[in-house]
Amino acid sequence: MPALNQLPPVIPFRWACTYGEDRTGLWQAFEVAGVRQVMRWIPPGEFLMGSPESEAERSDDERQHRVVLTEGFWLADTACTQALWQAVMGDNPSGFKDDPQNPVEQVSWLDITEKFLPKLNALAPGLDLVLPTEAQWEYACRAGTTTPFSFGEQITTDQVNYNGNYPYAGGKKGEYRNKTVPVKALPANPWGLYQMHGNVWEWCVDEYAEYPEGTVENPVVHQDKQESRRRVLRGGGWISGGGRCRSADRDASGPLVRGSRIGFRLARRAC
Repeated sequence: MPALNQLPPVIPFRWACTYGEDRTGLWQAFEVAGVRQVMRWIPPGEFLMGSPESEAERSDDERQHRVVLTEGFWLADTACTQALWQAVMGDNPSGFKDDPQNPVEQVSWLDITEKFLPKLNALAPGLDLVLPTEAQWEYACRAGTTTPFSFGEQITTDQVNYNGNYPYAGGKKGEYRNKTVPVKALPANPWGLYQMHGNVWEWCVDEYAEYPEGTVENPVVHQDKQESRRRVLRGGGWISGGGRCRSADRDASGPLVRGSRIGFRLARRAC
């Protein structure tokens, strides 16, 4: 079995403006022009990625397999807000501008990796933020659970911002907000991460590919700049039916694609 680095990191890092520990673990925050983003420590571990064949509304690309993450990582407790994007880039490309705490949308994979991240990282030495891998994303979304959602077998629109006209697996219909909501407007998962289900789909760093068979360690699918190669999207969005918000559900788009359903979440390596 691969060795897991179970030692927690020593905090704070030099980029942290504040830090602490609560019932869901360690956290640190950085700040840009008065806009604060909390990063939560996600410890190393292993989990079953994908979905069992018995899971309702699953797709063929969700082959269940064991994944081992030997190193912990930091993950933003929310999707990137319009306020943070504005503070870094000086503009706001989003369609739903009624609240600066809404997630930024209308941002492509290349907008993030080629423009936003280099500019943000230059503002804080040692910050070194990236997009999460698909495996990191699902591990954090599940937060130790094995059910279709981190909330259990079913969701409601009080928990997740999705199209309540299309509930999951025969569930009750709910509200359809027809827009994004502020990133902390709905409950967090057991690891303190907000809206991993719904609101906006979130870019991952990986190219979309078929899952392997058997156990894999620290998986990431090579990414290059070719516009023909689709990148992974996770989590479902405000326009999605309930089934698309499952922990295992996968989507993908070209790296130049923008849309009001697409945002992202920041990640950072352990050290």
